[in-house]
Amino acid sequence: MSKISQLLNNFMQKIGQGYTPYFITLLHIVIGASLVYASPRSTISFLFLLVAMAEIYYFKMRTEFKIIAVIILMLGIMPILGLRNIFYLEVIFQISVFSALALGLNIVVGFAGLLNLGYAAFYAVGAYLWGFFGSQQFYLLHETPGTAPVGTPFFLPQDYFYLFLILGAIVAALIGLLLGLPVLRVRGDYLAIVTLGFGEVIRVLANNLDKPLNLTNGPQGITPIQRPSLSPEVLDGFNSLFNGLIGRKVSEGELYNVFFYILSLLIIAVIILIARNLEDSKIGRAWTAIREDETAAIAMGIPLVKMKLAAFAVGASFAGTMGVLVAASRTFVSPESFSFMQSIGVLTMVILGGVGSIPGVILGAAVVTILNLQILQGFSLYLSELRQSDAVIPLINFAWRDLSTQLDPAKYQRLLFGLILILMMIFRPAGLIPAERRKRQPAETKSE
Repeated sequence: MSKISQLLNNFMQKIGQGYTPYFITLLHIVIGASLVYASPRSTISFLFLLVAMAEIYYFKMRTEFKIIAVIILMLGIMPILGLRNIFYLEVIFQISVFSALALGLNIVVGFAGLLNLGYAAFYAVGAYLWGFFGSQQFYLLHETPGTAPVGTPFFLPQDYFYLFLILGAIVAALIGLLLGLPVLRVRGDYLAIVTLGFGEVIRVLANNLDKPLNLTNGPQGITPIQRPSLSPEVLDGFNSLFNGLIGRKVSEGELYNVFFYILSLLIIAVIILIARNLEDSKIGRAWTAIREDETAAIAMGIPLVKMKLAAFAVGASFAGTMGVLVAASRTFVSPESFSFMQSIGVLTMVILGGVGSIPGVILGAAVVTILNLQILQGFSLYLSELRQSDAVIPLINFAWRDLSTQLDPAKYQRLLFGLILILMMIFRPAGLIPAERRKRQPAETKSE
C-alpha cells in the first residue's frame, strides 16, 4: 500500500505543475457536465463529475481559482443538471446535511476526544423545534394524535424559518451544555454509554410525548411543516432564464429542491469556516491538549470543564441547524429519523474520512452517502429490473427472476460499512484524509 501511495503522490506532483492542473480541472468539469447533461440518469457520469471536486482540493492551484471553480460547479452547473434529474440534487443535499453533522461530531470526537454515541439527539432537537412551531401542532395539544380539525392555522408565518435556523443552533447548544454537565466526571467507554443513553432518551421522548399533551404527535410524527415562501415571480424568472437549458418548465416543488440545495451549501460553507477557525484558535489547541492527555492539559492551566462544555455546545449547534433545515425540506419529522443507527452512521463518516480532519469528514460523508443512495440502491434497482425479465445468468443458466430479494445490496449496507471500517483500521487507520498536525519546533539557537 505504501508503494502505491508513493506512486500516486509522484504522479500527482508531476501533473500538478504549471498550468496543467488548471487545464485538467476545467476539462474534467466540462466533460463531466456534458456527459451528465446528455445522460441525466447515468450514475457513472455523475460520479465522474463529482471527482472534479477532489481535483480542486488536491491540485496545487491558486485559492481564487479553486473558489471560482467550486462556485461554478456547485451553484451554476449542478442545479441545472439536478433539474434534469432531481435525484442528483437530493444526493448533494444529503451529502451537505451529513457533512454538517459529521463536522459537528468531529468537533466533539476529533478535536476534543470525547466519544458521543447519541449525536442524533441534537439533530432531533432542531428538527422538532421547527416542526412544532412551524406547523399546526401548537393548536393540536389537546387533540388525538393524527387528527387535525379542518382549518387549523399554522402557529408562525413560514418565513420565521430563517430565524429558527439560528434558534435551532442555540437551543441545540444549550441541550449540549445540559448533556455535558453530568458527564464531565466520566470518560472513555463510560462517556460513550452515557451519551448513547441520552440519544435514546430524546428519541423515546419524541415517540411518547403525545400524551397527556400532544407535543410531538408520537410515532406518527409532525406534518405538514412549513417551508419558507417563494414568490411566483421567482419561479417565473427562473423558468424564463433556464427553460432552454433544462428543456421544460420547473415546478414550484422542484424549485424548492434547488432552494434547499443552495441553502444547505451556504450553511455548510459557514460551518466549515467556523470549524477551521476553531481548529487554529486557542480553543482548538486546548481541545487537542485535552484529547491527547487530560492530566497534562489540567497541569498546563487549561479549564477542562469549560473546554469540554464548549465542544459539546459547538458540535450540537451544527446538528441543530441542520435539523431545522431538514424538517422544512421534508415537511415531516418523526422519531424514527433519529435512531441510534443514525448516530453510528455519522460516526462512521468521521472515522472513514479521518478523525480530526475537516476535509476528511466531508469526504467520509460523501462516500457513505453516495454508497448508500446511489451505488447500493442502484444495484438493487438493477437487480429488480432483471428479476422482471426473462434473462438468465450465463454459463450456469440461472434465471434472474429466481434470485432471492434477500441478496439485494441495499440490505447489506451495514455489513459493507463494517467491512470498510475494518479495512480502514488495517490499512489506513488515520482515515482517507488524515488530520494535519502542525509541528512547531523552537528555532535553533546559533552556537557561538
